[in-house]
Amino acid sequence: MKWREHAGLLLRKAAQDEYVLDRLLDDPGAPTEVFGFHAQQAAEKLLKSLLADHRVAFPHTHRIIELLDLLPEAGLTVPNELQDLRTLTPFAVEFRYDVLPEEKEAPLNTLLTRQTIARPRAWVESHLTR
Repeated sequence: MKWREHAGLLLRKAAQDEYVLDRLLDDPGAPTEVFGFHAQQAAEKLLKSLLADHRVAFPHTHRIIELLDLLPEAGLTVPNELQDLRTLTPFAVEFRYDVLPEEKEAPLNTLLTRQTIARPRAWVESHLTR
């Protein structure tokens, strides 16, 4: 698959995760782990789409920090507000296949998390080369 096609595919897949987030947002019964997983997946795919669009090879990883660290290779300066995405990494695997620790300081704020995903979407779309 060509770089730009791959970028477009990842952007569309991120939108699917965002769709799920929007459906779960007002559902008080939605499991935190499921909401967090789709938030992490949306963030990961958004960042990977931007890297692909700029022809920057990225590893098969769910670690948001690794993807953020690659953005300067695309000539991009990562805004501080995107650093919050790093907190979603444990939802990719850890909390997906294990129990969310009871000692977790505060429950996941779904509205804030959804807004945290909306910011990178706008930033990514504004930096695509198309």
